[in-house]
Amino acid sequence: MLVIVAPGQGAQSPGFLEPWLEDPTYADRMAWLSAAADLDLVHYGTKADADAIRDTSVAQPLLVASALVTALQLFPHPADAFKRVGAVAGHRVGELAAAAGSGAITAEQAMVLVRERGRAMARAAATTPTSMTAIIGGDRTEVLAALERHGLTAANDNGPGQIVAAGTVEQLAALAADPPARARLTPLSVAGAFHTHHMAPAVDRMASLARSVTTHDPRTRVISNRDGHVVHEGGELLHRIVAQVAGPVRWDLCMETMLDLGVTGLLELPPAGTLTGIARRAMKGVETFALKTPDQLDDARAFVERHGSQSLLDESPTWRLLVSPSKGTFRQHTDLTAGGVVPPQSTIGAVAGLRDEVLVRAPHGGTVIEWLVHDGDPVSPGQPLVRLHPEGVSA
Repeated sequence: MLVIVAPGQGAQSPGFLEPWLEDPTYADRMAWLSAAADLDLVHYGTKADADAIRDTSVAQPLLVASALVTALQLFPHPADAFKRVGAVAGHRVGELAAAAGSGAITAEQAMVLVRERGRAMARAAATTPTSMTAIIGGDRTEVLAALERHGLTAANDNGPGQIVAAGTVEQLAALAADPPARARLTPLSVAGAFHTHHMAPAVDRMASLARSVTTHDPRTRVISNRDGHVVHEGGELLHRIVAQVAGPVRWDLCMETMLDLGVTGLLELPPAGTLTGIARRAMKGVETFALKTPDQLDDARAFVERHGSQSLLDESPTWRLLVSPSKGTFRQHTDLTAGGVVPPQSTIGAVAGLRDEVLVRAPHGGTVIEWLVHDGDPVSPGQPLVRLHPEGVSA
């Protein structure tokens, strides 16, 4: 199984789009997304210096646009992607690229949202000088204790041996002077304490915009940063992305879900390298591919062919399926059989796993066509549970 991932802020570097923009089609598509973002992304991806692309309001649209346009280079016929991609995920702002790539929102919607996300987060960051520092190594318990001691937040948990601390510049300086034992600290090229309470004003701005966004159910599994759950309802996915602006990112749990899915290959979109590096440490046995330059496209397509498989969610209309959010045992909460009506927002069951029990609800309701699992069955993330006909009308 293949998973495609999009990196988050901090992965960008000056000129990383230079080789890509030599292709006129790539340049035209980037110009179109530049119009949606109201930014000259071609300039920022080629000529701008490190300080210019460190600006949150620039970095975030640049990263989402580069992921989306490169995905179209990899899959010139977008529908072909759903015959190969088993799951998608984005790290931090990369979740907007994942949402658009899955079909939950359009590329243009993603660019408007990321434009406003970047601006709102930049305004929030300007209120108090804040930043983020990666902590590599050290004992996890000691690292978390050090963060608590200095009033910092574990904004990103990126798996074994890598936690990103976020807070005020003064708090991070105190951590640097009093680091956890056997840990290496690396300040990140970001301009704020993202995914912490410092970003609360940006959540309000994003939420007001998201209420007017029309969503669709993703055509492949989308793994959420919040808890590693597979999300297959467009409105819920967008709600999570909005809330995540001020919430910790659990990339460690995303990788656990990938392993539960049986992923064999992970491909990272540009500017690639960060997430494949993490995966090599945390996902032993999974082959990785960091797509950095266009001269790698043939090799990337061969990688896709080697690991790709048909998405379960694309075998039938996605609006008829409710899927498992995580690995565990399915517990059915209703005795409805074929022909029974499930009211909107009702709970049809739960998935009990090692970490927690997650309720499964029917956002739009519908008529039961068939149950695809039974009470007590083991289920995997994204596995279809029941097929519904919309609007509570018999098929």
